[in-house]
Amino acid sequence: MSTTGIPDGVLVDALGSEPRRPDAFRALLRRGPSAVPAIRRGLTHPDGKVREQCCKLLDELLVPEALDDLTARLDDPDARVRIAALHALSCERCKPDADSCRPDRATLLPRAARLLHDDPDPHVRTHAVELVALWAHADPDALAALVRARDGDPSPVVRKKAGWYAPGGPIHRRTAPKPWRATRR
Repeated sequence: MSTTGIPDGVLVDALGSEPRRPDAFRALLRRGPSAVPAIRRGLTHPDGKVREQCCKLLDELLVPEALDDLTARLDDPDARVRIAALHALSCERCKPDADSCRPDRATLLPRAARLLHDDPDPHVRTHAVELVALWAHADPDALAALVRARDGDPSPVVRKKAGWYAPGGPIHRRTAPKPWRATRR
């Protein structure tokens, strides 16, 4: 499918079509920031698959203006969309400039903790661990949410992943701030 000359909005709609999705996704990704307004509009598309794919696109094309739109998808009725939004908000590896799009702790931590404890889908709870864990070393509420999930979630997968980020877990140890040391002269 040649995507040259096809408007961004038409490509966003094509994200809901199985045979057209890969080409539309690649074309929007290639268009970069110029496609972000159409992708942001796609976050409210009636088709859950389109909303999910728009979250995945924003994972790589995230701009500060889209953070609120992406955060709103944490309440999406489709679990796949909530998972994609959680990943886009928590994953720093996918973004070329993660520092410019850091999620706001005051806004996101309570929502992420609520998803971690109350979402009916264990896959959503598993992904919520990563967003909560962004603040594991800086916020006692984040730490408490991880410990609560590690010790009491009904899903063994959620308990295991929360344990990685909770105190004593391998990721918690690896990401711990290093103690300050005076240098010898």
